[in-house]
Amino acid sequence: MAFDFDERDAGVQTMIRQAVEGAHRNGRHVGICGQAPSDYPEVVDFLVDIGIDALSVTPDTALKVMRHVLARESTLGRPRRTLVEGLGGQP
Repeated sequence: MAFDFDERDAGVQTMIRQAVEGAHRNGRHVGICGQAPSDYPEVVDFLVDIGIDALSVTPDTALKVMRHVLARESTLGRPRRTLVEGLGGQP
């Protein structure tokens, strides 16, 4: 299936959104790992918009992705989170 769909596909994003919403509804922290946030800024936007709690990215893109997340969160009017909060810990 990987050759037919990737993380930018609307159907895949619907499934990711439903998983995040369901986890949050049940008080669960949600993180995602994979190559897409490292490669596609639009995937980072989507994940931030749906309220993902943590992203795992490749080391060579970590700073770029963190800056992108902060910029996106600021456009949504969300308070800044600390790195510890992003890792699921207490501030």
